[in-house]
Amino acid sequence: MRFVPFELERWQSTWENRVRFNLSESGVHPLSIQELLGLAGASALPLLEVRLGYSQSNGTDLLRSRIAALYPGASADQILVTTGSAEANFCVCWRLIEPGDKVAIMLPSYLQTWGLAQNFGAEVRGLPLHPERQWEPTPEEIRAAILPGTKLVVVTNPHNPTGHVLSDEMRRLIVARSAEVGAWLLADEVYQGAERNGPPTPSFWGGHERVIVVNGLSKAYGLPGLRIGWIVAPPALSADAWARHDYTTIGPSGASDHLAAAALEPRVREKLLERTRRILNSNYPVLEQWLKRFGDSFSWHPPLAGAICLVKYRQAVSALELVERVRAEHGVLLVPGDHFGLPNHIRFGYGEELHHFQEALAETERGLKRVLAD
Repeated sequence: MRFVPFELERWQSTWENRVRFNLSESGVHPLSIQELLGLAGASALPLLEVRLGYSQSNGTDLLRSRIAALYPGASADQILVTTGSAEANFCVCWRLIEPGDKVAIMLPSYLQTWGLAQNFGAEVRGLPLHPERQWEPTPEEIRAAILPGTKLVVVTNPHNPTGHVLSDEMRRLIVARSAEVGAWLLADEVYQGAERNGPPTPSFWGGHERVIVVNGLSKAYGLPGLRIGWIVAPPALSADAWARHDYTTIGPSGASDHLAAAALEPRVREKLLERTRRILNSNYPVLEQWLKRFGDSFSWHPPLAGAICLVKYRQAVSALELVERVRAEHGVLLVPGDHFGLPNHIRFGYGEELHHFQEALAETERGLKRVLAD
């Protein structure tokens, strides 16, 4: 069976710690351990006393209870704590997908589940999102993508790479169509809480009896280094995913579990999300004004959530060539739209500290003007 590589992660993993400016990141500037404990008003001593043995492999009772509290009707037994949301998606796909299964996935998309489904032998069908509809699908295409016999439907909401949040109408249609054909619905909600304005994006949880939610602390919380994600699922599927987790990372580190529980204490959680919103609303106007300086070279839809902005450019140069030249010649890491199935696009991350972000944009401008003028 042909292996489908995960090109975005290969690109970021190779270069993100080797460049002067990383604009490929889709989360906000990460906190230090000291900053997190400061927000929590907590001493570092309990962390220093964490034994470096095996922690509870599905997540400690305290952490799972705090996650369960975010999902009405969920119990701690329905939560599996994973090494980031990437492992959560992997365990779900491993549990559900068999060769020949039909899987429907939003496109464009963060292509982890797109590649996983093919690597597990599935037939994958895209559910297209349209820029002329502000990145909404159409009702007709929802029905056409989620056909009878579909095993799994995968959605990302808020969406990566567009920053779009599905309308209530489209969210209800996806839930209803998935239930109608008996498909599992996997909702990756890792950007929930990173909305620039308004309330948090409603979860798909509870939409029907086969809904699975994946989330984590990397994006909206600014804690990617903890590598804490989770699955919320019906009890039997959660148990099956845990059995597969035994074959992957076994369990989270005790230190990460301890800090994650501190982050998800309700008072601390709200402070973290408030910090994220503050960064987004400080930085996005800077990015928008910067993009406008390129005149009609760039077009984009303002993102509703996430520290990401997807930009289309009109020049004929390949995005893969463009971002490689900007990286090699100017030390700035961008993401080519090809890594989401979108040629002639670039994804900009704008969650960095403001002064560093402004420096990064200045260097990016020098690079882009050289490449786009050639």
